[in-house]
Amino acid sequence: MSIGTRSTFLHLGLIALLFVLAFVLPSYHQGNLARIMVLATYAIGYNVLFGYTGLLSLGHAMFFGAGMYGLGLAMQYGGLGVIPAFAVALICAAALSAVVALLALRTIGVAFMIVTLMFAQAGYLTVLYFGAWTRGDEGFVIAQSARQIAGLDLTAPTTRYLAALLLFSAALLITARMMQVSFGSVLIGVRENEERTRMLGYDVFRHKLAAVIISGTISGAAGAGYAVLFGYVGATFTSVQYSIFPLLWVLLGGAGTTIGPLVGTLFMFYLIDYSSGLTNAYMLIAGVVLVLLTLFARALVGEIRKRWVAWLP
Repeated sequence: MSIGTRSTFLHLGLIALLFVLAFVLPSYHQGNLARIMVLATYAIGYNVLFGYTGLLSLGHAMFFGAGMYGLGLAMQYGGLGVIPAFAVALICAAALSAVVALLALRTIGVAFMIVTLMFAQAGYLTVLYFGAWTRGDEGFVIAQSARQIAGLDLTAPTTRYLAALLLFSAALLITARMMQVSFGSVLIGVRENEERTRMLGYDVFRHKLAAVIISGTISGAAGAGYAVLFGYVGATFTSVQYSIFPLLWVLLGGAGTTIGPLVGTLFMFYLIDYSSGLTNAYMLIAGVVLVLLTLFARALVGEIRKRWVAWLP
């Protein structure tokens, strides 16, 4: 069996497992896993840029926020339904990522990281400046009655879980397929040796531009999904810490792997959840564990790939 076929079965099997868990997990863990899948979608978007293309961004919260506010404001003030508002969110995230990419890709290395951080901070301050509409740090709640699609109540636990699974599955399969075609190979080539990739005749700038737009759009879809499934839109989600989180999730799970973002998000979410029940210094415990993993392991999926399953995508 070829590696591509194995990878396809792995991804479909993971989706099937997550589907079955919707009907067997206790309500507490079902709700947690729904939230984890949405955040893992965000991490998948980040992984396209950092894990596959090798571009370290500290500004992805602006794309997450663009999707969140694109949907939230369209529903709150425009009276749009979930699907039209979700389309607005994708357009907002794609447009913002295109503008940011055209400007930020004029830089490289540390400069790119700093520029994306500056854009993210500008986005956060913009949300606060238009507080009359966005409600700033306080945020606003999307009415439960508006969070429905064709009579399906997205606030119902199982329906919300399945909607989160649909969002995660779409992001996972899109990125998995992207890595199986030449476009994904070029992105990896850019990550490994940008100059050599350019010498081989590939348009490096165009591929990096596409990577930023795809990454930003997937992240925006995650932001929109979070807003509609959990009913809250707030400036906190556009702050710097929400640009750091996907970096940690991807590093922890495995940068440049398809299932690493989910594994990293799942591990960190439950690490914090469990340690917070033991002590108020739960972030200290989480920090120590993350440092140890970073020093002595090649990320979770990386270690599994190294020790047991070398074909893991």
